[in-house]
Amino acid sequence: MTRGDARLSMIAQLTFLAVMACSAALLAGFFGAMHPAFDSFSHFRMHLSALTALLALSLLATSYRLQAVAALVFAMASFATTMSALPRLSTQQAVAKPADRIVYSLLQMNLRFNNPTPKKVLSLIGRTNPDVITLDEVSAMWATELGYIASAYPYRILCDYPNGIFGVALLSRRPFAAGTAPRCEPRGAMATAMIDFNGVPVNVAAIHLSWPWPKEQYWQIGELSESLAALGETAIMAGDCNAVPWSAAVRRVARLSGMTMMPSAGPTWIHRKLPDFLRRYAGLPIDQVFSKGGVTILSSARLEDTGSDHLPVLVDFTLRPDAPEDEHKSALAANSWSAEPRG
Repeated sequence: MTRGDARLSMIAQLTFLAVMACSAALLAGFFGAMHPAFDSFSHFRMHLSALTALLALSLLATSYRLQAVAALVFAMASFATTMSALPRLSTQQAVAKPADRIVYSLLQMNLRFNNPTPKKVLSLIGRTNPDVITLDEVSAMWATELGYIASAYPYRILCDYPNGIFGVALLSRRPFAAGTAPRCEPRGAMATAMIDFNGVPVNVAAIHLSWPWPKEQYWQIGELSESLAALGETAIMAGDCNAVPWSAAVRRVARLSGMTMMPSAGPTWIHRKLPDFLRRYAGLPIDQVFSKGGVTILSSARLEDTGSDHLPVLVDFTLRPDAPEDEHKSALAANSWSAEPRG
């Protein structure tokens, strides 16, 4: 064997080991319900699938071709499991707004506790004029900044997190239902309020989960289980879950709350040290919206950057005042729901 052949053989062996490692990580992610450590791998399923496929393709011309084909098929199948949770790849525009119902909007934003451009956030709120806003990473700085829009959003609750950085907030242009008061759930990770939408009371919640294992996400969801279960029959909840739609963590939140997760608007987060343009295409879809009862989600859209490492998500929805009390699933606009950006 020549020196060149030996070098190619070594590269093939190392590539094969890399394929096996990526495949093992992919496989572990499917067992997230067994242990939160496995679920941590599920968040990178799309990225691991792509990497595994690329590595496997490079092995097709080597003696590892059979293993490469198996890994390639597994990577493609793994990637396919993420597709149902992501927006449809079509040019279809958002569903036409129903003429017989009022259309409301919710704006979900992770503000970033030390956002250097808070005026961009306030400007976006002013231009989109949502009915209700769910906010994460509400620090002391943001308590001051949000005071500038108190007249536009007089109904509000700000919940402090123990470290003073990762609190949540819920702002509304519409009043709280008579005889109710907003509340902060354990350690400021969740804010809830009963909001009156033209005579229809709706539980609205803002949630912010910690990072996955080995951080405290799994235990935090358990801590919030009673609060999630206590949400009313008609409710909408949004927040930075620090978990992708197909993860065991998000499925657990949906199960505990009796809610249905809206198909993701697409990737919303990427590490701030990476190029911002990658966020919409290679980021993680970790900002989620859940609903149940009389809430019908019409559309969602990721909006422009406002200085955070997350993109804002704007959701349009309607309410069915005659929804049966025992209906626990949100009615997504069947076969016509769209996650396309607004023009």
